[in-house]
Amino acid sequence: MTTKYFNPYTDFGFKKLFGEEGSKDLLMDFLNQLLPDYHQIAELSFKNPEKIASTPKERKAIFDIYCQTAKGERFIVEMQKAKVNFFKDRALFYSTFPIKEQAKKGEWTFELTPVYFIAILNFHYDEEEERRKFRRDVCLKDQDGDIFYDKFHFKFLQMPLFTKQEHELETHFDKWVYFLKNLENFDHIPSVLNEPIFQRGFEIAELAHLTPRQFDAYLKSLMEYSEVKNVNDTAFNDGEKSGIKKGEKIGIEKIAKGMLAEKLPLELIVKLTGLTLAEIENLSDENFNDE
Repeated sequence: MTTKYFNPYTDFGFKKLFGEEGSKDLLMDFLNQLLPDYHQIAELSFKNPEKIASTPKERKAIFDIYCQTAKGERFIVEMQKAKVNFFKDRALFYSTFPIKEQAKKGEWTFELTPVYFIAILNFHYDEEEERRKFRRDVCLKDQDGDIFYDKFHFKFLQMPLFTKQEHELETHFDKWVYFLKNLENFDHIPSVLNEPIFQRGFEIAELAHLTPRQFDAYLKSLMEYSEVKNVNDTAFNDGEKSGIKKGEKIGIEKIAKGMLAEKLPLELIVKLTGLTLAEIENLSDENFNDE
């Protein structure tokens, strides 16, 4: 491996950079670039998302990072490596957990603290190219565009759409996105990122600073990231060449078969394709019979 810093799109890299007590200052600084002045974070704590869900099925919907501020605001922060079906539906579903968690026994006024769902996406979720935006800030508004409810927010970052180069960076937020998008490719700290907060990020991300056990965990995470990305890229190219329209069942099944051939875990295939476990097992049987 010739890179100096880890890939932040991997589960290991993302959680090492943003999801540990020792790197909490990085997460707060990054989140504050996305938040309005009145919701700036001075302190936060990490929460266990598994304790929120009431059923085993819900407990499988685990967020990358779930945290809460001293004032009660709740944040879900996800790093999505590859395109998944019904992404917006999933984002809405996940964000209901921190809302339900606020319910209190006995008499309760139903007053809620703000919930933010923040997704860093290494793909385009907008289908129509002319409507694509790097950043989308979404909240509940009425028919005139006035904010109806200011405690429920989505922040979507489509990273492939960020194309600024070092000399074009204008804001601290620009620098954060540039840092995340290019971290694995840096061999030194660029002058534009030579600030204390990014110096901390580079120090955490340096592979030479990982213990042998951490390095092994990173390699495993990197392999999983590469497998998912390669399978999705291959499936997209195959679908494009054969004229399969996205969303057609036959196309999704072909993608799933490709994933089965790569021996990806069934639960991962369910997550990526939207097919049921039974449907995927039937496809697995078909592959076996074809052989």
